Amino acid sequence: MSLTAGIVGLPNVGKSTLFNAITNSRVEAANYPFATIEPNVGVVEVKDERLINLSNLFEPERTIFTTFEFTDIAGLVKGASNGEGLGNKFLANIREVDAICHVVRCFEDQDISHVYERIDPVDDIEIINFELQMADIASCENRISKVEKKALNQKEKEAVFEYNLLKKVHEALGRSENIRNLDLNKDEVEYLKQFNFLTAKPVIYVCNIKEEEINNPSANKHYLEVMQYAQKEGSQVVPISAKIEEELSDLSKEEKQEFLSELGINSSGLDELIIKAYKTLGLETFFTVGKDECRGWTFKSGYTAPQCAGIIHSDFEKGFIKAEVYTYEDIMEYKTEAKLKEAGKIRLEGKEYHPKDGDIMFFRFNN
Repeated sequence: MSLTAGIVGLPNVGKSTLFNAITNSRVEAANYPFATIEPNVGVVEVKDERLINLSNLFEPERTIFTTFEFTDIAGLVKGASNGEGLGNKFLANIREVDAICHVVRCFEDQDISHVYERIDPVDDIEIINFELQMADIASCENRISKVEKKALNQKEKEAVFEYNLLKKVHEALGRSENIRNLDLNKDEVEYLKQFNFLTAKPVIYVCNIKEEEINNPSANKHYLEVMQYAQKEGSQVVPISAKIEEELSDLSKEEKQEFLSELGINSSGLDELIIKAYKTLGLETFFTVGKDECRGWTFKSGYTAPQCAGIIHSDFEKGFIKAEVYTYEDIMEYKTEAKLKEAGKIRLEGKEYHPKDGDIMFFRFNN
């Protein structure tokens, strides 16, 4: 399952520096607007501590972590929806991602210019929200014009449903509301997915703060302002020092842990970002284990056992019979599958079973 988070923000807020840290690559991070012209894509291994422990237990030939894809999208500016800056090209790039990591600058530095010559992260957020809303209004109006005639004739139920839904969305966008914050039912949310609206995508606000504030982000007034803003719309917030994260990306595991300890924190901001990205997108992980391979698999919360089997191979879903299931906690306690069987901790689950985060599964299927 390939899912992507797009890193967006105004120019010079730390997006490319953050991307460097995420992928341990070196995309251009020059100190001027529009340094990033083409979107840069990086696939990140999610270093799940549970999979590391399972590999230590089973000693497989290979260990395969789940992955998460980040796209570094060049800086938007006021007027992007009308083609300002690099305009609609960026909006199209955002349209392709599943979630948005919105980086905002929460630090003062006279050596790094701000495109609007002030530090006001909430205003920065609203500039980009406005551009995304304008783009969605245009998409909405385009679709309404195509379905309006059918809907007003009252002959096609789907056309009527679509027209009324789009009118509701259009009115909300006109009030500067984001689609993700609207009170929509399950059918409406599902129907809107086909239009790939920008403001329907879930957002994580990434506050780029000073290095010396990383162990106490609440000391940063701008971070607190973003927290308050995000709470109103139910979005996640992650404090990060992009500079520190880039330094950490060059270190070994032992050096990284030592550096984090010196900073007075337990985990990096990037680790927290990935955790919150998973939570925001409703993602969970199941594992398959054995002497040949231990592997993590990403699935959507609410998937059935056959759907999870289909992530491994479509034939597994089509021919699904049963799944042998046990928990990560149980294998770490009992150490071997033989002892799990003796203790009655391995169970058979059918087509209606909804796997839990951390389940270890073996699928039985017909060829």
